[in-house]
This record gives sequence, structure tokens and C-alpha cells, in this order.
Amino acid sequence: QVQLVESGGGLVQAGGSLRLSCAASKLTFSSVATGWFRQAPGKEREFVAAISPIGGSTDYADSAKGRFTISRDNAKNTVYLQINSLKPEDTAVYYCAARWGLYSRAGNEYAYWGQGTQVTVSS
Repeated sequence: QVQLVESGGGLVQAGGSLRLSCAASKLTFSSVATGWFRQAPGKEREFVAAISPIGGSTDYADSAKGRFTISRDNAKNTVYLQINSLKPEDTAVYYCAARWGLYSRAGNEYAYWGQGTQVTVSS
């Protein structure tokens, strides 16, 4: 079945950077839009960023603009999320998701989800 596997999370000091990866398998990756979402303790899951199937178009939550960059390499079936100038409020489990067609900010419109990767930012 389709699998999305995130990696790259960890414990980092405020101001540092991380690059999250999400590798897909058993999926025609160039046909799906992919998104990153996050869920902090005690909070609802929120949209972070999304990218179109070919990578020509991206969308970011206001909280992600300027510090987050989403990209993809369809030859490697992988989508990335570069996070710079990390802040303690970025602490969350980060999930990647995929859906056929255009990207969306609505998590319930994504058919496939990874298991998540923990990002913890210390102050």
C-alpha cells in the first residue's frame, strides 16, 4: 500500500535549522500534491505548507512564510520542508500528506499520511 515516511526531526536550539523529508512509495508521486501539517501538544493539527504535483506552485500558512520552504524531488519520490530560524513555538509533530490533484490547506482532503516526525525546539 501507499506509504509516506517522514524523517529529519529532532531536538534543536532556537535559531537553528532542520530539513524534514518525506519519502513516498507505491505512489505515482508526480501526480499528487503534497502538504506538511503539524500538531503541537494540546493543539489541533494545522496546515504548514503545500506544493503542487510538479512543484511549480506552493502555498504557506502565514506562520510559515519567510522561514519555511517546501520543495520536492519527484525523481526521488520525496518532498522536503526546510525550516530556518526555528522557534520554540515550532515544536510539534510534523506530518506529510498527499492527495491527487491540486494542493489544499484542508487536512481532510488528503488521502495519504505519514506517521509524523517530532520537532522539538529548545529556548
